Amino acid sequence: MIVSLCEPSSWVGPFLSRTLLVIPTSPSSNRSTSASCAIVKPMAANRATVSPPPKRPISAFEARVTLVFALASQASSLSQRLLADFATETAKYVFPKRFESRNLEEALMAVPDLETVKFKVLSRRDRYEIREVEPYYIAETTMPGKTGFDFNGASQSFNVLAEYLFGKNTTKEQMEMTTPVYTRKSPSDGEKMEMTTPVMTKKVKTEGKWQMSFVMPSKYGANLPSPRDPSVRIKEVPQKIVAVVAFSGFVTDEEVKQRELKLRDALKSDGEFRVKEGASVEVAQYNPPFTLPFTRRNEVALEVERKVQ
Repeated sequence: MIVSLCEPSSWVGPFLSRTLLVIPTSPSSNRSTSASCAIVKPMAANRATVSPPPKRPISAFEARVTLVFALASQASSLSQRLLADFATETAKYVFPKRFESRNLEEALMAVPDLETVKFKVLSRRDRYEIREVEPYYIAETTMPGKTGFDFNGASQSFNVLAEYLFGKNTTKEQMEMTTPVYTRKSPSDGEKMEMTTPVMTKKVKTEGKWQMSFVMPSKYGANLPSPRDPSVRIKEVPQKIVAVVAFSGFVTDEEVKQRELKLRDALKSDGEFRVKEGASVEVAQYNPPFTLPFTRRNEVALEVERKVQ
């Protein structure tokens, strides 16, 4: 056996210095050695200079297809999130909560599972209950017209408040919907100022007008964004005691008038509470328009105070 060391060619490169060949001993081995070296050197050089094939540039059509698939995937993910949010919000209306009922009519009433005003029931009577209501903030607007529950006026005021709640404010904050929607009538006797005789009465712009208000989410407290619509006002409602009577169906001006008269009449015989001087009726509506009439919960409330013993 002959061991032959072949000298490298100059084109092989710095990474192949010598090629070691082991050739079996035979009469013709001397003649084949140089040929073998000649064959081995090019093979080694080929292994050293091999590089990956260049990437084929992507065509315009392939780029469009890739973009379409990426957008479809993103849209699918967004649709799933929106569907989940929609299901969560729908559940608040499909699976509502109920107040403690005093009769069959109230037992059928249901309200959406949304944040509402916090209160404590102080006492229950046959026809009404007395509540102590914690302070809360409202967004309020004056309703057009002289009636509080005509469809056009109520819809217009509701939309104004809904726009504020869902982003038409200085910080473009989208806030959660709450319940109930309050409607109240401003006192019609004006603002009395104690002066010298006679007592003067100052007429205000909202005198005798109906006001609609949304309860603001409690997490904001006093740090609510300012409305961009000047017709929307932010107010804090202080703690108060109210007498409340609940009823189902749709709210009309005549219905509110009759319920208010009956509540005022019932409170005349209450041994502990009386209607606060200057108190005006306040109507709370808890349900969206698509709710069946017999499951709707509405309330008429009057602010009261304890009788002096």
